[in-house]
Amino acid sequence: MSTAASKLDLAARAAWMYYVAGNTQNEIAERLGISRQMAQRMVAHAGAANLVKVRITHPVSSCLELAQGLQQRYGLDTCRVVPGAGGGDNPHEAQEVQQMLAVAGAELMEQYLGSEDPLVVNVGSGRTLKAAIEKLDDIARPQHQIVSMIGAFASDGSANRYDVALQAAEKLQARFYLLPAPRVAENESDRQQWCNHRAYKIVSGLAERADVTFLGIGTIALQGAMHEDGFIDEQEVRQLQRQGAVGELICHAFDGDGRLLQSALSARITTPPLAQHPKRPVIALAGGSKKAKAVRAALRGGWLTGLVTDETCARHALQDGRT
Repeated sequence: MSTAASKLDLAARAAWMYYVAGNTQNEIAERLGISRQMAQRMVAHAGAANLVKVRITHPVSSCLELAQGLQQRYGLDTCRVVPGAGGGDNPHEAQEVQQMLAVAGAELMEQYLGSEDPLVVNVGSGRTLKAAIEKLDDIARPQHQIVSMIGAFASDGSANRYDVALQAAEKLQARFYLLPAPRVAENESDRQQWCNHRAYKIVSGLAERADVTFLGIGTIALQGAMHEDGFIDEQEVRQLQRQGAVGELICHAFDGDGRLLQSALSARITTPPLAQHPKRPVIALAGGSKKAKAVRAALRGGWLTGLVTDETCARHALQDGRT
């Protein structure tokens, strides 16, 4: 057995003893013949290697109420709300919420992806979506087709590290379709050339027929995903904010009421257009206080049929008023 396999085997044994049998780390160390420090590291390694799947069977009543409220207010077919992480006062809020959303999102995604019937599955990008896909079980579904909804690279040729469609395809052993274009073209004429290419039309046509879509919700802000990854610069962020932009779905910027914005940027975006009030499932994963305005606006715009979010965003989306 290889060293890596042996380490995973030991980590799995330690995880079983800790999470299932309820042994302390001292007891694990004694029974496995290792030090307490090694037992602690093995339990931690089991979590980092995604060997541990945590399911909380008792629903948090406030989260259930918020999910039901969002479904009724915005006509969602499905909604999951996870506990909040203390809001902006918690410096680790983003990471903690992301992990909770990843668990809930993966569980919901598996309900669709486990289908024996062949599916066309659209996948967007984003940190939370990436974290959720990492938690998916490896399910052999070679009959599925996974389609990346966003351009594969920036104008300088660099790739987006949060483009996760390929990762989803590998998890499912499914065919993968890459959108062959930069996410943001140099100009409108350049965009038309990319979007008129035969390969682009094949992939975008497949995306239009998707049985289910999973995506993230981004913010239009400095250090937001599009700015941080170099797809838009500071000047473009400021310009969009002056137009009222609060968020984006697969690069399409929208205002506080979920209306798509026509801008110099929108004329250069190569991602396929969105459909309001979609007939087939379009499910977003997003949460945390920084995403609250963007999540509410996406709901107001009628772009989603499903949502996985946290208490902070859910409460904000259910507030009265149009601010």
